[in-house]
Amino acid sequence: MADNELPASEHDDRGAGPATRDHSVVQESTGAPVQKGQDPATEGTPQTGGGAGVKRPGDRVFEFLSTFSAALITVLVAAVGLFLLIQAFDPLRRNQENFFTYGGQWSTANLDDMRFGIPNLFFSTLTISLIALVIAMPIALGIALFLSNYCPKQLVRPLATLVDMLAAVPSIVFGLWGAQVLGPLLGKFYTWVNSWGGDFFLFATYQNSPPFATGRNVLTGGIVLAIMILPIIAATAREVFVQTPPGQIESALALGATRWEVVRMTVVPFGWSGFIAGSMLGLGRALGETMALYMVVAPANEYRGSFFDGGTTFATAIANASAEFNNPTSAGAYIAAGLVLFVLTFIVNSIARAIVNK
Repeated sequence: MADNELPASEHDDRGAGPATRDHSVVQESTGAPVQKGQDPATEGTPQTGGGAGVKRPGDRVFEFLSTFSAALITVLVAAVGLFLLIQAFDPLRRNQENFFTYGGQWSTANLDDMRFGIPNLFFSTLTISLIALVIAMPIALGIALFLSNYCPKQLVRPLATLVDMLAAVPSIVFGLWGAQVLGPLLGKFYTWVNSWGGDFFLFATYQNSPPFATGRNVLTGGIVLAIMILPIIAATAREVFVQTPPGQIESALALGATRWEVVRMTVVPFGWSGFIAGSMLGLGRALGETMALYMVVAPANEYRGSFFDGGTTFATAIANASAEFNNPTSAGAYIAAGLVLFVLTFIVNSIARAIVNK
């Protein structure tokens, strides 16, 4: 064998070059062994037996249950809307008046001459709900700011629980209290307001308006409804206000701001969208209230815009007509009103969700 000839095995190693040498383990400068074929970008990363893309049984079960829950609630809401639409189709076809403009008395007994419309129900529902919202929003804002910024720590939990308990009181209890206590109590106040503001349409009275002695009018209903939606708005706003970054509060205090200035310039701007979203949720709750308004507000077949007049909302109209539900077609007229309420509530809640996601 010549001096310049090498053994076959050594010649093969040299000819293959460094890139093709078969080393099972290469020791890097860090001292960590790198297996053959491992991407240098993942060096030092612990290798798992199943790989990153492999789902464990628990993950699959949780993902399935989460997806099933989301799909179920979507299907249920769609099913309710579809049911209302199907049941309302035939009565709407038989209706001799325009459903969206007819403001007269409902007549659904004669199936060949049905007459019904929603303007009175719509405006009564909207008026009572807006009165409740205007009263509840500032009070709820004050409660939320007090509990999140001013209240002593040892009193925050009991006071917050007390406010939340209002949401657990049944509607019929609020209705009884409003009809038996609040309405008669406000009678003298209503008489005084009407004495100097009776010429203004908001404080006007009519021949068939409910007497002030009972106070069963739109304003009383709005006040009762305000108390009912108060905990929803207050709880939502408080949960947002307490999330204000402490660094922002401490910075404002370090610059010499008073407690009120901190609240006005830091806490309220930070949680304003949450407060508005909570108010929209409260409005959605108010739009569908039935029993309390059924007991507090005297029914009326005509909407005249006065706070001292009676009113019939979507929910109370459906409750008042329960005797007609033996006939599916007659009941369908009220289901059509329920469909409008369903859409209106859905729109309000969608607006609340859009505000939260801003």
